[in-house]
Amino acid sequence: MVSIIINENILLRSYQVDDAQELFNAVNSSRVHLFPWLDWIGKTTKPEHSLQFIQMSLHQLHTQEALALGIFYNDKIIGGIGMHHWEQATKRAQLGYWISEEWEGKGIMNTCLTRFVDFLFEKIGLNKIEIHFVPANHRSAKVATRLGAKIEGVVRQCCLRHGQVEDTVITGILKTEWRMKS
Repeated sequence: MVSIIINENILLRSYQVDDAQELFNAVNSSRVHLFPWLDWIGKTTKPEHSLQFIQMSLHQLHTQEALALGIFYNDKIIGGIGMHHWEQATKRAQLGYWISEEWEGKGIMNTCLTRFVDFLFEKIGLNKIEIHFVPANHRSAKVATRLGAKIEGVVRQCCLRHGQVEDTVITGILKTEWRMKS
């Protein structure tokens, strides 16, 4: 199990099977808000889907394929943060994140991501972290910019979002750049 203390109120930690209902509730309460950007929202329609995600996440943690953590505010799930597409040979991975609508705009995601990126570079040993987003997702673009991610390119019509083919903006942060920022 992975656990990262952010401050006295906020903790990032691996999801546990017992978190399934609460995770589902957090997703469900922000469904309309999250749906435009996250395809998996439409496939998470009951607590069993959250349980399946947690079980898959625990397996991926065990096999070092990915890392999914809940954002807990006073022991309540308010979002998620994770590393996926973990490429061991090149020491790079992609970040993914979401936060419930009521918690958006409070600086929580930036604080959590900053600490998570520190963890990925220093404890996991990554050399590069990427953030991918569709051009219309201005909030994700701002998150990437605040973290110091540089736009590396746009891959045209490479992803499918809600049945539509869209471009993907690829941004990246190198470990050496992160050290200079700190």
